[in-house]
Amino acid sequence: MNLEKVIFAFFIVLALTLNFGFFIGDIANPVHHNVYELFAAIVVSLIATILKFGDRTHIGAVLLATSLVADLQLIVAAIVWAFVEHVSDAGMTPHAMAAIVSLSGGAVLANITSVILLVTETVMVRR
Repeated sequence: MNLEKVIFAFFIVLALTLNFGFFIGDIANPVHHNVYELFAAIVVSLIATILKFGDRTHIGAVLLATSLVADLQLIVAAIVWAFVEHVSDAGMTPHAMAAIVSLSGGAVLANITSVILLVTETVMVRR
């Protein structure tokens, strides 16, 4: 068993599960979406992105692209959350929460794509 590949796959799947955990729930209800879970999803997604930099294959480039998309959407979601909580006079509204969760949903799709590519690559290596 290759420990490097285990760690690589672990962070890709963990990024998806943390992001999905933040995403799931009533889209406009802030009680269903924990800011610390969003933070953890960002940190793990960034670690997964760093781990993808060494791969020089075509599938590695696509994996890196999906990870960068997820990072961008999660970081923008965190920026929106910070703006709404600390700058905006309105505070957290259902509309703002829906925007944050929608950005996280885009990152979920990018993470699902990464996991599908990882599984596909694993199946092709076995043959």
